[in-house]
Amino acid sequence: MSEVLKVGLLGLGTVGSGVVKLIENHQQELRHQIGLPVQVEKVLVRDRSKARDVVLSEESVTLYGEEIVENANIDVVIEVMGGITLAKEYIVRALKNGKHVVTANKDLMAVHGAELLSLAAENGCDLFYEASVAGGIPIIRSLTDGLAADRITKMMGIVNGTTNYILTKMTKEGLDYEEVLAQAQALGFAESDPTADVEGLDAARKMAILATLGFSMDVELDDVVVRGISSVTKTDLEYCEQLGYTMKLIGLADRDGDRVEVSVQPTLLPKEHPLAAVNDEYNAVYVYGEAVGETMFYGPGAGSLPTATAVVSDLVSVLKNMRYRVNGHDGAKPLHKKTLKADNEVFAKYFFRLKVLDKAGTFSAITSLFAEKDVSFEKLLQLPIKGEAAAEIIIITHTTDKETYEYLHRTLAALDVVQSVESSYRVEGGK
Repeated sequence: MSEVLKVGLLGLGTVGSGVVKLIENHQQELRHQIGLPVQVEKVLVRDRSKARDVVLSEESVTLYGEEIVENANIDVVIEVMGGITLAKEYIVRALKNGKHVVTANKDLMAVHGAELLSLAAENGCDLFYEASVAGGIPIIRSLTDGLAADRITKMMGIVNGTTNYILTKMTKEGLDYEEVLAQAQALGFAESDPTADVEGLDAARKMAILATLGFSMDVELDDVVVRGISSVTKTDLEYCEQLGYTMKLIGLADRDGDRVEVSVQPTLLPKEHPLAAVNDEYNAVYVYGEAVGETMFYGPGAGSLPTATAVVSDLVSVLKNMRYRVNGHDGAKPLHKKTLKADNEVFAKYFFRLKVLDKAGTFSAITSLFAEKDVSFEKLLQLPIKGEAAAEIIIITHTTDKETYEYLHRTLAALDVVQSVESSYRVEGGK
């Protein structure tokens, strides 16, 4: 090993700038951890003239990624540029050149993670990606190291700060979705095109990564059932509150033997559930292990320094491995074969909000349908709609399977006494 460990940085946005700050400001801690100083040798930027809150020498800045991944002086490449195609190209070249890689790129790891980890192992390199899932929360290291001796059976959590901020504001301030989204965009919590966040794709990518690691299975993005929050209304949230629930966009990975279910969807949680108290842009992941029982990891899910902390922690792990000459042994292949659960193997409670005709026989027709499928009610509200010959019925069922839920949803919508199924959501927790 050289007397200085040199790092190449692909990207100098919010996270990249945070990485540079941490490396510069934490030299004493880094030297204590690995025995050597760390130097940012080269940084890839899109625009040299852009004003930034970190100071770099002219010769350390480049417009060409090749000057980093082909640079013989660079030991570790940190990828924080985002995107998939070009980022993958650079990481592949870096690994083939024997360089270790740290990435915060959830999109890339969700789609090509297995391929890149295999390539890293073939070349005796580390590929670490703690920051790709929950920002500053060390959930990946907890699964791969801290809980390595346990058998994980379930993971559920809030893994997208944007949607959690939106749902928190809608719930606490009684605002409409579009109004809160505009606020989130103005504050920088949501992108100008928020689709990946609000439609659940960002969270789905993270859950694919978590399920792959936690269950030691090759879980792909296409295996995740995804539904976003754009159709959630403040009326839905008012009824949740009235019934003693809070709504969150929940990522869920549940395992029974070799059969798994992975989903992202708006979900009602009892107010006493620990995840119900996670507000604004914060993230939290609940992990269930056969031996450890229940554990929860909580913290900021995004932001420059929290995410950069996860990146630099991975960098320290790479450098420690270099020191002990054990790089390239962390990317274990999946142990178990994956089988997705069928709909009749997926169990939950469900919330229904119905707009119905306010006349004799309506309630009987609805209860007969649920009785036909042997589904009972846990909670029930019936409220007249002012100025209309109609009423709203809000139901929370006892546990049933997804196949039955889908049948009930379709059949309710077709009943003569039901004007519309206004909304329906999964319910987790409670007795």
